[in-house]
Amino acid sequence: MRFWKPILIVLGTLSLSLGIFGIIVPGLPTTPFLLLTAGLYLRSSKTLYNWVISNRLVGPYIVNYNKNKGITRKVKIKAISLMVAMISLSTIFFIDTLTLKLIVISLGIIGAIVLIFVVPTVK
Repeated sequence: MRFWKPILIVLGTLSLSLGIFGIIVPGLPTTPFLLLTAGLYLRSSKTLYNWVISNRLVGPYIVNYNKNKGITRKVKIKAISLMVAMISLSTIFFIDTLTLKLIVISLGIIGAIVLIFVVPTVK
């Protein structure tokens, strides 16, 4: 496990960056990346895990998810619909570079896949 800790911390930090980016950029996923961050930090560093869940900016996303043990199907549908709409608007009207368009679309697809297949659905 000693070998994996630094790798998990780097991946957690990358995921945290994407989650924060998702807060700023409408339509990009936030919660799936922050949940991934919490899971990676939990397995690698209790200090980083405690920091992320107590952080006033990103902590509420994780704590709310943990409290409810997932999100409802209705919330998933709304989240994915909003992501698709905002990513479409962003890539059509605001992003000129093809590379950046592909990055934004790819992150949106990853977020949608995580939301659909990884994040539990509750009633």
